[in-house]
Amino acid sequence: MDSEHIKQLAVKLGFDACGIARVDRIDDEAALRYAQWLESGKNGCMAWALNYQEVRENPELLLEGARSVIVVAMNYYPQVFQPEDAPQFAYYAYGRDYHEVMKQRLWKLGEVIEQETGCKSRACVDSAPLRERYWAQRAGVGFLGQNNQLIIPGKGSYFFLGVLLTTLELVPDEPCLEHCLQCGACQRACPSGALRCGETVDARRCLSCLTIEHKGELPKWVGEVIGNHVYGCDECQKCCPHNNQAVGNTTPEFQPKSELLSLTLDDILVMTQEQFSSLFSHSAVKRAKLSGLQRNAQLIKNEMK
Repeated sequence: MDSEHIKQLAVKLGFDACGIARVDRIDDEAALRYAQWLESGKNGCMAWALNYQEVRENPELLLEGARSVIVVAMNYYPQVFQPEDAPQFAYYAYGRDYHEVMKQRLWKLGEVIEQETGCKSRACVDSAPLRERYWAQRAGVGFLGQNNQLIIPGKGSYFFLGVLLTTLELVPDEPCLEHCLQCGACQRACPSGALRCGETVDARRCLSCLTIEHKGELPKWVGEVIGNHVYGCDECQKCCPHNNQAVGNTTPEFQPKSELLSLTLDDILVMTQEQFSSLFSHSAVKRAKLSGLQRNAQLIKNEMK
């Protein structure tokens, strides 16, 4: 089983891109940037980012004997959208939880590898301390934009990333050496100034982080910039010229329910736990819980008065 066969299998499983890197420690510059980001407190409420630093720098600690990093990507750009005046959900949350969708496909890829070669694999989709965007660049899949999104040349940034670590020795791809246009559009479009530094995202000011990850009452200033972002924020991607040619995905699991597309602020504010659990079953929106979603909706409504 060679690298080309792996990529063909990835396409058959529904992935839109696939690249391969050799397992190694991440380079010193990447490790330093991450350490500085943490030291400055820019991880905000994401305390988990402080955990397992040694593992983040060495993927072999996740799978003994790992030799290759297989990076895959799946398009999540919608074909249909919420009305512009509706409480907005980030595009990635329109359909089924990507963790489930991608992991199932990665498990299948790992099973084929084991059946054909006897080599072991481990699927990772935001479920392990792994630097997905770093490895995606190393595997030739894409490059990091000024908005800190992984951009696939000619396709854009509306892609989920997944990794399959394997003990199978594969010929690696050349790293992606393309660069962001540095046009500054994402910095100007960010409602809260989370991209002001131009190098890393300040999660303490990022609406995506605050509306999803933050627990309890939001800082008072959030109301001034929240707009109608009830769950997440796509502004730094919507304005990106690399996304001008984004194409709607055709993955059945990522297609939104009509009930989500028609949700209003009042619908959210009177929603019961049973209704929430039904509508957002197998959805990433569960991350915020009903209490978080209603907190955000109430803040939006207060600012509209």
